[in-house]
Amino acid sequence: QMIHIPNLRKAIMHVKQLLVPLLLSGLFLSSAAMAETAQPAADAAGASPGQVPAASSDSKPAEKPAHWSYGGSEGPAYWGELSADYSQCSIGRNQSPVDLNQDDAIRSNKDSVQVDYQPMGYELVNNGHTLQATPQGSQPPLQIGSRTFTLKQFHFHDPSEHTFKGRHFPLELHLVHGSEDGALAVLAVVFQEGDENPALAPLVAESLSKGQTRKLAEPLDIRPLLPKKLSYFRLNGSLTTPPCSEGVTWVVFSSPVKASKAQIEALGQIMGGPNNRPVQPLNARILVDDDR
Repeated sequence: QMIHIPNLRKAIMHVKQLLVPLLLSGLFLSSAAMAETAQPAADAAGASPGQVPAASSDSKPAEKPAHWSYGGSEGPAYWGELSADYSQCSIGRNQSPVDLNQDDAIRSNKDSVQVDYQPMGYELVNNGHTLQATPQGSQPPLQIGSRTFTLKQFHFHDPSEHTFKGRHFPLELHLVHGSEDGALAVLAVVFQEGDENPALAPLVAESLSKGQTRKLAEPLDIRPLLPKKLSYFRLNGSLTTPPCSEGVTWVVFSSPVKASKAQIEALGQIMGGPNNRPVQPLNARILVDDDR
């Protein structure tokens, strides 16, 4: 028996009406499954800089960072080869430290950096690379332009990492700050030999071996670690140790602070030898000389 064409068309339309919801349902379930599978990767990619995503119960433990040092086959010239995580050390274009020269800088007097440290307790640690001090509370925020940063720790380099027209100073201090969104800002101070610095005295009162920690007995006023004349260079740079992450705001004071020869030598002894990264190319970065 032949089927009449209009009835055939109706049958086809009826089948389509049945199939379309099924196809759409399958497509939706497939997309949802793909989205659920992709979500952990998206969460990991969106983690804050330096933040390690939480591991699931069946995941492998995180590998320890590659060991690095300031000499030999693990020294600064090879940092970028020690781990893929350290690649910025060799391929980065905005690396720190740099040589600072007023001839390369744009002059400014905007007074864009405001800081007001207060006496506070600190815990010291010899972490094998430097002597580091961590505040046991919250310092008043550092203000750079419209942004605010909180002091996380400070540490030392012997000799200085930044140079001034090619000149090294015997010691450099880095005050490392972080913002709520994970950005970093570092205040850098260089020291020259002279009178004893009262803020350094309790830091070198006891020599810490690698891995040792010590809490200061009294609150420390770190304001003597800053120069009285707060003229400085500003530029965008990086961490000066692996992983050499870029996007760090640097404020390097141009006037040195005094410390006694004994204090400088004591810090050098604690740190176990030179711990300065060689200067890096300035490349196309803008260097601002903020002279007050």
